[in-house]
Amino acid sequence: MSQHLKKTLRISVGAALVLFGLVTFFFLPGSILTIVIGLMLLSFDFPQARNWLKRSQRAMSHSSRKLDSYLLKRKHRRFN
Repeated sequence: MSQHLKKTLRISVGAALVLFGLVTFFFLPGSILTIVIGLMLLSFDFPQARNWLKRSQRAMSHSSRKLDSYLLKRKHRRFN
């Protein structure tokens, strides 16, 4: 398979995944993973997509730490 065909396929699939994830974001659980996978594919060819991927990874990491903290506090409140 030629490099040009691989690049075209990677960009097409990445863009389709990002668009699908954005359209279904409010309707289907887990569509954020579709967006992240699409950004990962696009980040091979576009530096801006790499920046968006890093930003989304930081936001997900921050929100998961916040949720863990909230759940831990709730657990401690329940047993006291």
